[in-house]
Amino acid sequence: VHMREDLGKKIKELRLSKQLTLKDLSNATGLSIGFLSQLERGLTTVALDSLSEIASVMDVGLSYFINEKKSKDEIVLRSYEKEVFQINHNRFVHYNLTNNLSDKVMLPRFIEILPMETIEDISPYVHKGEEFIYVLEGVLTLIVGDKRTDLFPGDSAHYSSKLSHNWANFTTKTVRLLSVNTPNRFFKEE
Repeated sequence: VHMREDLGKKIKELRLSKQLTLKDLSNATGLSIGFLSQLERGLTTVALDSLSEIASVMDVGLSYFINEKKSKDEIVLRSYEKEVFQINHNRFVHYNLTNNLSDKVMLPRFIEILPMETIEDISPYVHKGEEFIYVLEGVLTLIVGDKRTDLFPGDSAHYSSKLSHNWANFTTKTVRLLSVNTPNRFFKEE
């Protein structure tokens, strides 16, 4: 609940600092005044693509709205406690699914990939370890070597990270997936 209120407060403060009315923001984002008002008061949640829209209208990166939380020794992480772990190119948002990564070998993440504005060249990359992905929503384009495969909700893939690979979202809807990979670069040997 706190995160909702914090987010709403940040949006409102930024909007006021830019001297925008709710109507201005509504016109610019296509989101209704009623929704924006509820969002600013912490009464509703916001989809990532809508937040991205708000961020670009206010001329900030998505990371501006995301707040850091302290990790703890709790083994359960509630859905509303997920914290943003990193944002790449304002398109790939990685959420942490673990409270403490320093004593774990695997790195589990929930990832949202916003639609690509242009089909730019996706440069594949290589690293140590292995990677497992499971598509929850949308159509993910998986590129491994020179092979492109579209993965649909319920599809999964498991491959060596030594193969050159990358993901893309060439659709108009957000893609959501689970990803587990090794090694976890935050793991600290005892």
